[in-house]
Amino acid sequence: MTAAEQVHAIHHPAPALFRYYILRSLLVGPLFFVPLIYFYFRYHTMRYDFDEEGISMRWGILFRREITLTYARIQDIHLTSNLVERWLSLARIQIQTASASAAAEMTIEGLHEFELVRDFLYTKMRGVRGGAAPQHVETPAHDASLAAALREVASELRAVREALEKR
Repeated sequence: MTAAEQVHAIHHPAPALFRYYILRSLLVGPLFFVPLIYFYFRYHTMRYDFDEEGISMRWGILFRREITLTYARIQDIHLTSNLVERWLSLARIQIQTASASAAAEMTIEGLHEFELVRDFLYTKMRGVRGGAAPQHVETPAHDASLAAALREVASELRAVREALEKR
């Protein structure tokens, strides 16, 4: 199985992410169940989709959220993990675009194959930028309609110029 096929097969976060969420909730203290409810639904509804065009990530029950990025929009990729995430062999992939926000546009979390995904994204990102521009082959019918439209615009401009010269 190639690296691209392995990445395309990822659709859910790893079960270790839910253990991480439990540990994060315990830091709150006696009210640990409040963030745990949020994290439970976030974990169980989180889905990833890597296709030929880009990445899609969605989660949520009451407030459904979905982020879709094309590979052409990706500007930078960061791989981060804290001590507990490293202990659980997890990491977060933060993807930044050329938006006005300084924060990451998308954060993919809960993956054991984080280095594989990061390398795949770099390859796709460079392939979009470094690849040849797609060749647009125009058909003769398209050329004819374009030429007719240009002739019509030129005749309109001549008529406007003649009207201005008569004044």
